[in-house]
Amino acid sequence: MLRPLSLLLSILPAALATGGERVEFNRDIRPILTKHCTACHGGVKEAGGISFIYREKALGRGKSGERPIVPGKPAESDMLRRLRSSDPDEVMPQPKLGPPLAAAEIALIERWISQGADWQNHWAFVPPRETTVAEISDEKWPSASLDRFILQRLDRENLKPSPEASPAEWLRRVSFDLTGLPPAPEDLAAIGTDPAAAVDRLLASSAFGERWAAVWLDLARYSDTYGFEKDSPRDIWPFRDWVIRAFNADMPYDQFTIEQLAGDLLPNATADQRLATAFHRNTQTKTEGGTDDEEFRVAAVIDRTNTTWTVW
Repeated sequence: MLRPLSLLLSILPAALATGGERVEFNRDIRPILTKHCTACHGGVKEAGGISFIYREKALGRGKSGERPIVPGKPAESDMLRRLRSSDPDEVMPQPKLGPPLAAAEIALIERWISQGADWQNHWAFVPPRETTVAEISDEKWPSASLDRFILQRLDRENLKPSPEASPAEWLRRVSFDLTGLPPAPEDLAAIGTDPAAAVDRLLASSAFGERWAAVWLDLARYSDTYGFEKDSPRDIWPFRDWVIRAFNADMPYDQFTIEQLAGDLLPNATADQRLATAFHRNTQTKTEGGTDDEEFRVAAVIDRTNTTWTVW
């Protein structure tokens, strides 16, 4: 469902391995590789014969004959040497392509390699597993099972929970998270009696879909203009409205995905399902004469492939 997904994105902080904790590939390492490395060493472009998308290519030898990652042996891992190099021809990422990794990110990669460079499949292909109940310092503090894991992490960092927010502060945060708007006076007046009802009203508001559709539309590279030098207007707003309706209807995520990628290929496709495939039209388009149609068709295909790979 889209609502739990948006709620989770709005409240979960990044949680990286700290201290002596075991480094986890999907949680700690994959985001670093995605941010800094896979643009050149990914699934489409594999510079130097190296890809950080596929385990066998990340742990194998590149065209240079060196192995980027040698499990358990950071000193033999060419990736670390290049990350720390001061030679502009050797250092990765190359200065013209992006900023260097932070020292903490490099240290995390080194710890991961030292621990054996355990590689995980993408989280979407990892079956959920039952988690043991977290041991905590104060059994009275949690108000829900998730709170136990929050307090466990605070305990590990020798931190204390912040004081509980007042009802008005809590509602203001929730309202901005869910709708992007401050709470209405009537909601503030009623918050003390039934907080859950206030959340239900926010989720039922059309502003919820507008707020979270904006996040998805940014990822999908939505624009009301064609781009390039003229940047003239185009009428693609019906796709925007489809995304808003999908969020407000709490459309299941698998349906949300299928209809955007191939809604026109579904049996007896409805007008709305065909409209959803306008996802593929969110790309820059040349409108001037004298251009090479095939050149810009290929550019559009590459753009949509990169965008689809990013959002899914």
